Amino acid sequence: MESFEPKKLALIRIWQILKEYSDYDHPLTQEDISDKLGSLYGISIERKAISRNLSLLKEAGVDVGSRKAGSYLETREFEDSELHMLIDGVLSSKHVTARHSKDLIERLCSLSNRYFRSSVKHIHSVNDWSKTDNQALFYNIELIDTAIEEGRQIHYDYNKYGIDKKLHKTSQQYVSTYLMILHNQRYYLMAYSEYWKNTVFHRLDRITNMTVVDKPATPISSLPGYKNGIDYKELSNAMPYMYTDRPEPVEFIADVTVIDQIIDWFGRDARITKTNDESKVRVAVRVSPNAMEHWATQYVDHVEVLSPAPLRERIRESLENGMKKYK
Repeated sequence: MESFEPKKLALIRIWQILKEYSDYDHPLTQEDISDKLGSLYGISIERKAISRNLSLLKEAGVDVGSRKAGSYLETREFEDSELHMLIDGVLSSKHVTARHSKDLIERLCSLSNRYFRSSVKHIHSVNDWSKTDNQALFYNIELIDTAIEEGRQIHYDYNKYGIDKKLHKTSQQYVSTYLMILHNQRYYLMAYSEYWKNTVFHRLDRITNMTVVDKPATPISSLPGYKNGIDYKELSNAMPYMYTDRPEPVEFIADVTVIDQIIDWFGRDARITKTNDESKVRVAVRVSPNAMEHWATQYVDHVEVLSPAPLRERIRESLENGMKKYK
């Protein structure tokens, strides 16, 4: 075959062939490499030249392994198990559209070889998963990064789903942005509402028509409770549902059977002590009262909030209102 690529590209093409077609279970002989150089790139070189190029790749730090059956790429940037984990993360992310999910999965697959791709079935089933239809997510992330870097505010429409299952504008926001946080499988923007003068956590997949505006952002150090910046661990544990009220000390009694759930939601800093009843524990946490009300009603069969008293009363009223609906 007449060459349509110069022979000086053989080194990089051999590396690409090893990357795409080889692993420990699929080594390539020099004849295999020669055939693919010819069929894929129109490059014809001698067997000795292939051997020299393989040695050059090793000298350059490429981890080329060899067996009697041939040569192969021994290590990659990601192990197949790591790629599977990343792909599962993309697939389960409801804030990423089906189209973007498919594109991301395809690019993750390209980091391994063709044999890995054949084991990934998600790329064909991504449309079967519950996904947002907001196509602006990744563009919005870039704008938020720009606003944070330049210390400027952003403006956007905030939306909610209607009975037609489509997003509808419910408000427009001027905010100072501080952090994007993945929490409870949802992607949130932590910001300061310049109109309401409080901290907000807005779902990124609910934001449309975002622009960076020429107004200086309010420094987070000027907000109550954030003088030293953001404590991600405290933020995550104290606001399990991303409510914006300030965390307070809360104590409750819980069944020992839900200790796993307590650790999952409030972290290892939750103070858990034994009680006289072996089936119960006493728990002290620092948490958003609004979030605690939501969490306590979710685990109403296993949890009793003791303090603060106003929170206990709110939960009691909430349960009574709920009972009325089931009479």
